[in-house]
Amino acid sequence: MTTMTDTSNAARFREFKMPDVGEGLTEAEILKWYVQPGDTVADGQVVCEVETAKAAVELPIPFDGVVHELRFPEGTTVDVGQVIIAVDVAPGSGDAPAPVADPAPVAESAPAPSAEPEPEPEAPKGRQPVLVGYGVSESSTKRRARKGMAAIQAELNGHGAAPAPAAAAPEAPAPKERPLAKPPVRKLAKDLGIDLATVVPTGKDGIITREDVHAAATPVATPVPAQVQAPAPAAETVDAFVAEAVVPAGARETRIPVKGVRKAIAQAMVGSAFTAPHVTEFVTVDVTRTMKLVAELKEDKDMAGVRVNPLLLIAKALLVAIKRNPGINAAWDEPNQEIVQKHYVNLGIAAATPRGLIVPNIKDAHDLTLPQLAAALGELVATARDGKTSPAAMAGGTVTITNVGVFGVDTGTPILNPGESAILAVGAIKLQPWVHKGKVKPRQVTTLALSFDHRLVDGELGSKVLADVAAILENPKRLITWA
Repeated sequence: MTTMTDTSNAARFREFKMPDVGEGLTEAEILKWYVQPGDTVADGQVVCEVETAKAAVELPIPFDGVVHELRFPEGTTVDVGQVIIAVDVAPGSGDAPAPVADPAPVAESAPAPSAEPEPEPEAPKGRQPVLVGYGVSESSTKRRARKGMAAIQAELNGHGAAPAPAAAAPEAPAPKERPLAKPPVRKLAKDLGIDLATVVPTGKDGIITREDVHAAATPVATPVPAQVQAPAPAAETVDAFVAEAVVPAGARETRIPVKGVRKAIAQAMVGSAFTAPHVTEFVTVDVTRTMKLVAELKEDKDMAGVRVNPLLLIAKALLVAIKRNPGINAAWDEPNQEIVQKHYVNLGIAAATPRGLIVPNIKDAHDLTLPQLAAALGELVATARDGKTSPAAMAGGTVTITNVGVFGVDTGTPILNPGESAILAVGAIKLQPWVHKGKVKPRQVTTLALSFDHRLVDGELGSKVLADVAAILENPKRLITWA
């Protein structure tokens, strides 16, 4: 009889494991739990936010039940395949076993077979438990409202659980609804030590914004010294959103754990810098005509509803240069000792976000018209700002643009994005004295820097690409004849 009872209890519990997103990632950090033991969860409800080496994503659970145990606290890095949450899928059917005191991985704790929760069965086709943005249908990822504790207690009573407390006992108040805020805002609040429940929302539909969090932190936060503050971003920029640092009063140094996106950046940059022999070439160019074209396009009815800025025309100029010099769009395959020529362009745009540098790319950018390219750039920026860029959006890039000019920098020597052969750095566009038609005149001038992999790109090819980009920006009418 005892064995039957233990088996029945074990069958009540299902485990949800850290999923594999299929992008070569092996671990993720739990940033935020949205549920606690005793909460009712529904199929498709987001239960936590995790950060992989590429992005922060929300994790939906693929079954109904009541949360029995959270295996890891917030801030823990968990390997793919480890159980992170146990759910009672048949609440009220009997006394639940006591939660495990030490939330260690199942393989290490080795519980007795009679008390071990039943492993999660394979989900049917179309219902695989995956990260948000990786193939789950809209209906399966829709978040459902969490039930209050009173409703949970009523359900338990209806399934034969212990009777409700006597009428004389005071009823526990229902917990407040979880404040509405996007994952990057929740992360900011966590970093600043701000309880979102105390923040007054000003966003649409009661959503808490970054400004709301900063406003709540103002009375207690110590101002950042001017020399460590990031410069104010320009109005038209892609990589212009940098996390603010808050330094405790009197602190002489701060130690920040290297993990998540920052850890991936460090590993990728070291691997790239010491694997591909980098060569960087520079050219200073008069972009006055390009700036005039930007102003004209902003008034063009065909460009209505999309954002037009210098980066748009720089991206288009690079795409045309690649079309004229396709050898620059390639990759070095070390194991097979081959040069892989790409007949498509996935154009990467480096973006500085609160979690670090990311490089999402526009798929098949070479096929897009100018309005389509503008729309794709706008979507890329909005997604990155919201912290919703998926690992898939950062995979498969072929060539990258990094806009260092938004920080007032003239130029730089950019490091190649791993697996790519070239990266174009765009400096600040400034009014400078320039010889134009034999006379010195004030002109809009910028400096471009092209880094490339010298194993597969010779100096001649790299120079041709950079010269073509400069020629188009100097006289954008070439877009008509070269595109």
